Amino acid sequence: MTQRPFLFGIALDPLTMDETVQRCLDAVRRGEQIEIGMVNAAKLVNMRRDPRLAAAVAGCDLVLADGQAVVWAGRVLGVRLPERVAGIDLFMRLLAAAEVADIPVYLLGAEQSVLEKMLRQISERFPRLRVAGSRNGYFDDSDQEPVADAVADSGARMLFLGMTSPKKEIFTAGYGKQTGAHVVHGVGGSFDILAGITKRAPLVWQRMGLEWFYRTLQEPRRLGKRYLTTNAAFLAMTVRELIHRTPSAGSANRSH
Repeated sequence: MTQRPFLFGIALDPLTMDETVQRCLDAVRRGEQIEIGMVNAAKLVNMRRDPRLAAAVAGCDLVLADGQAVVWAGRVLGVRLPERVAGIDLFMRLLAAAEVADIPVYLLGAEQSVLEKMLRQISERFPRLRVAGSRNGYFDDSDQEPVADAVADSGARMLFLGMTSPKKEIFTAGYGKQTGAHVVHGVGGSFDILAGITKRAPLVWQRMGLEWFYRTLQEPRRLGKRYLTTNAAFLAMTVRELIHRTPSAGSANRSH
């Protein structure tokens, strides 16, 4: 297996979308368990501030670059990541693959009304998909174990978590194995997008790494300050890492 490169102290998997989907399908076929961690600029910043979040992500079997800024930072810092593997795109690819292969799935997250809207959309897009169960994402920490048991009882082989960070990562770290799902994938706000509650940025915005700005335009009061703060912090992290990795002229010539 290829050595996992490190970026900002986190081991990442340099996989394409196709390779990731295949890895997940192989896990289901073999009866293995894969917990997927997704990182973007904001999450990498928050991982520096939240040790529990950092440990939960680092403990995942696959850690993928969900944000284009992470791919770009990797290029600057000499870490090759072949492409962005966006969480929502992986979610859709896995739903399509699960429909074809008759793999039962469980959908956990969002408010009940949003969950119901999303389930209707999914039934239209993937009419033969076997949804083993679903539940909204509003439950106390004390209910995590019963929720995991409910997923296990459903027989689902893929579990998708439409919850915010760090709740989904902490749930995955603590109870991912207990769910019995072979693939556990935290998809964040993807449930809201599929339900039509929020709109995803056009493809050209995604390719330019401006999906965060598109979201800010939709919810400026809630997201504006957050994104500006985390993006500035991520840029500073990248610059510090570049300075740290780049040898000075003196140190480069010391052996001569």
